[in-house]
Amino acid sequence: MPNELAWVPQRTEDGSFTFFSEAFGEAFHSRLGARAEAFEKFAQVTRLAALARQFTESDSPPIRLLDVCYGLGYNTAAALETVWAENPTCRVEAIALELDPTVPQAAIAPDLLAAWSPPVQNVLRAIAQKSEFQDFQLSARLLIGDARQTIRQVVAQHFQADAIFFDPFSPRRCPQLWTVEFFAQVATCLSPTGVLATYSRSASVRAAMQAAGLHLGNIPLPAGAARRPHEWSQGTVAAWSSDGLLPLSPMEQEHLHTRAAVPYRDPSLSDSAAAILTRHQQEQQQAPLESTTSWRRRWGIV
Repeated sequence: MPNELAWVPQRTEDGSFTFFSEAFGEAFHSRLGARAEAFEKFAQVTRLAALARQFTESDSPPIRLLDVCYGLGYNTAAALETVWAENPTCRVEAIALELDPTVPQAAIAPDLLAAWSPPVQNVLRAIAQKSEFQDFQLSARLLIGDARQTIRQVVAQHFQADAIFFDPFSPRRCPQLWTVEFFAQVATCLSPTGVLATYSRSASVRAAMQAAGLHLGNIPLPAGAARRPHEWSQGTVAAWSSDGLLPLSPMEQEHLHTRAAVPYRDPSLSDSAAAILTRHQQEQQQAPLESTTSWRRRWGIV
């Protein structure tokens, strides 16, 4: 289990901070903005503001959140900021999964917390220090360990999330959390009207979501943003119904019929990353699908 005690904050372009994991060889957030990413790719696209507007203290259940790979806590923080800005009386119930407890503990340094409102700062401190926060408005728990195991606790309690933030390291770095089998477990925790969001636009990830029975939608690039040919999306949303989802483009739909769309598999939910990657490579080689190179050439993707 990674235990990188000397987490060094790295400033991103929006002024907020992230960490770099030597174990996984990646930063936790986009260099363009850690805080902005939490809002744009997770809190906003999961329709939390609209849910908060519907909340009435007398008869509404709490908004339920599942944060897969809690990390620095930014996705949960952005969700709480979004909900309480829209409706300060809204109740929230949150469950977060995280492998390494030193990450949220390091993330409560004063400079890193400054990006959030005082109430949210208090929540992040309690979650990092005690693995929970409880008051009249919020019930939050942090489950530490391999998410493939801790998700079973969430499934067992029949938790139904209105929003799932799916934010592991990339599939090539952490394939064990992008498999058909793990998505099936996570999807069990998604409410009939809930939305799952992830930064990944990978065809293999989208295929795994589809195998779990979910409908797919695109998270479009910001309006007016400069883009290169290979940048067609800033992520994926998924739900049990396609209503309200931005459909994938024809290019993206064709992507799901190439070898890039062969999903990762982990039948026992216990294989090593190396074993999952080897299996995936073998299945790609044997798949009777169009090559990804051919698809790229057809759509002018360099």
